Amino acid sequence: MNAAPPSPRRANLDRRMCVAANRWGARRAIGIFFGAISRLGDGVFWYALMTVIAIAGGWRGVAVAVQMAITGLTALMLYRALKRWTRRPRPFRTCPGVIAHVPPLDEFSFPSGHTLQAVSFTVVAVAHYPVLAPFLIGFAALIGASRVVLGLHYPSDVLAATVIGGGLGTLSLWAERVLL
Repeated sequence: MNAAPPSPRRANLDRRMCVAANRWGARRAIGIFFGAISRLGDGVFWYALMTVIAIAGGWRGVAVAVQMAITGLTALMLYRALKRWTRRPRPFRTCPGVIAHVPPLDEFSFPSGHTLQAVSFTVVAVAHYPVLAPFLIGFAALIGASRVVLGLHYPSDVLAATVIGGGLGTLSLWAERVLL
C-alpha cells in the first residue's frame, strides 16, 4: 500500500531543490565532504558518541547511552516500516538530472533514515548534555543536507524524517520521565 502522492506543485519544488543540491554536490570537494558526513551518519559517529558518553558519564552516562540505543533501534524499525509502506523511489532513479554520488544503503527514499536517526539521537543527547547542542544540531543538519546533496533523498524525505526523529526523541525523553 503506497501513501498518497504529493501535490504536483509540491513535488515539482521537491524535484527542483533536489536537482539543485545534487548539482552542487557534483563539485569534488563538496561531494567528498558530504560523502564523509553521510558515512559518519551511517552509525559510526553515533556509536562512538554513545561509547564516550557511557565511559565519561559514569552510571548516568551508561543510562543515557542505553536510552540513545533504544531510541535508535526504535527509529530503525520505524523508518524501515515507513519505507516499505511508502515505497518512494530514490530521486536518482526517477528525477532527471540527479545522480547518486554514493551507493544507497537500501532501495527506497522516504523517510531519510540517516536524518531520522541523527535527529532522534541529538534530541536525547542534548537533553542530557546541553553543552553538545551546537555541535550535534549542526552535525544532524549536515547529515540531512548530505542525503539531498548526494542524490539519495528528496528534501521532503529529510524534512519528514526531522519531524519524526524529533517526535521520537521527545517521546523517548517523556518515557524516561514516566518510567523512572
